[in-house]
Amino acid sequence: MELGISGRNALITGGSQGIGRACAEALAEEGANLVVVARDAERLATASREIASNRSGRVIPIAADLTVVNEVERVFKEAENSLGQIDILVNNAGSAPLGFIGDLGDEVWQSCFDLKLMGYVRCSRAAMGGMRGRKWGRIINIIGRGGHFPTAKYIAGGAINAAILNITQALAEECGPDNVLVNGINPAATATERWDTLVQQRMEITGQTEEQIRKASASSVPLGRIGAPEDIANMVVYLCSEKANFINGSLIDIDGGVSRAL
Repeated sequence: MELGISGRNALITGGSQGIGRACAEALAEEGANLVVVARDAERLATASREIASNRSGRVIPIAADLTVVNEVERVFKEAENSLGQIDILVNNAGSAPLGFIGDLGDEVWQSCFDLKLMGYVRCSRAAMGGMRGRKWGRIINIIGRGGHFPTAKYIAGGAINAAILNITQALAEECGPDNVLVNGINPAATATERWDTLVQQRMEITGQTEEQIRKASASSVPLGRIGAPEDIANMVVYLCSEKANFINGSLIDIDGGVSRAL
């Protein structure tokens, strides 16, 4: 199936591992050129070499700390110098720890705010002007179901995600008239390095064993398993394609059916 992605230029944040890397690999398979952004320069360089292997498109690694305004500006300047216009932005960098409100100091809240929420805002702001001027663009925000389903032990992550849900739909309204489509994806538990960290945090909070947590997480999903990074990446590719040119402002749960609400 021709998706209309070949030759497009995509920028993926948090792209050296987990969901971000899977998104980079999936877009590269469709012939997109990539800028892959992450903080760990060594891991990023390795990931970029592996993503580029046996693929026709270019893969440009840019190490950066997206909590810093000037770093965001530098990333987009280097990206445009390397590839030209950015057609696709996948916002994926950022996470929040588990913890009740009394467990999380102001520095934790500020860190979550600076990286995920403001990182998404700043990257979107940097990308959308050119996209709107060219009358084509895709912005995909990887968010998380905690924004829809508040829980006491994930209060920081849920709050940040809820804000990004709002921002996603607001940007979709603003950018839609210029054929720049903005959508959000809400993964549930997904088998990444991030998930391994959350399992350890749950063990500390609940006193459960790792086996108990992993078994309960899988059994809560009607499909009987947690997600794989590729499950999220496949939806990202579709939303970036010409096949999805009437999907805008959607908040899509990719969770195997664990989220059920009318």
